[in-house]
Amino acid sequence: METKLFLESKAKEIRKHTLECIASLGVGHVGGSLSIADILAVLYFDQLHIDPKNPNLPDRDRFVLSKGHGGPAVYAALALKGYFPMELLSTLNISNTDLPSHTDKNKTIGVDMTTGSLGQGFSAAIGMATAAQLDHAPFHVYAIIGDGESQEGQIWEAAMFAGNRKLDHIIAFTDYNKMQIDGEVGEINDVRPLDKKWEAFNWHVQVIDGHDVIAIRNAILEAKKVSGKPSMIICNTIKGKGADFCEGQVGSHNMPVTKEMSQKAIERLG
Repeated sequence: METKLFLESKAKEIRKHTLECIASLGVGHVGGSLSIADILAVLYFDQLHIDPKNPNLPDRDRFVLSKGHGGPAVYAALALKGYFPMELLSTLNISNTDLPSHTDKNKTIGVDMTTGSLGQGFSAAIGMATAAQLDHAPFHVYAIIGDGESQEGQIWEAAMFAGNRKLDHIIAFTDYNKMQIDGEVGEINDVRPLDKKWEAFNWHVQVIDGHDVIAIRNAILEAKKVSGKPSMIICNTIKGKGADFCEGQVGSHNMPVTKEMSQKAIERLG
């Protein structure tokens, strides 16, 4: 119960700071950022072997946000973890910022891979896992992909390679919020049945509630025990989770967010 309450509190903090930093700019990718807050809370405050004081630790776990537009939530997690001052969050996507709209490892301390073009970050994560396998390194590589992103052929090329190479260094998550920029995933180019697809590519697959921090934690612990297969954790989520002005709405992919909207949503979060 103590672990559950702690991780839920971290997820709430990530949501609050994500809303604040997007509101400071006035527009941003709020929906897909809020849907991954619980996953990020479990990773950054329970599972990742990382050290903010030594961000280039050779044997650290790597994390790649392949759906790079969820960057604001990652920035919130990094700031809360101590990688950089919280005040930096208010510089989201302004001129010469270190916090661009999509994650950039050349600008933001704590970011392991630059992402933006959907599908490419996942391939990079598979490359990192391949390097770990070849070097017999102890670290894991974690990646989050989107369900709309899962329509990209590059995702499945990487999936095929990882399954063939038995890359058990990779633990990936699908943010399955059922929506993408232009509408519902099922109407645009349905990816169902996701679990069967990943199993066919020789991945170990789990399907969970992506807003249940204990379910996320337990799935990661199970994935770490798997030998000879990469792991995919399909997380059923809600786009814009935690902000009533955009929760479950397609338009939340990238939308105006005023400080008043942000503050009201934060108050409701408690």
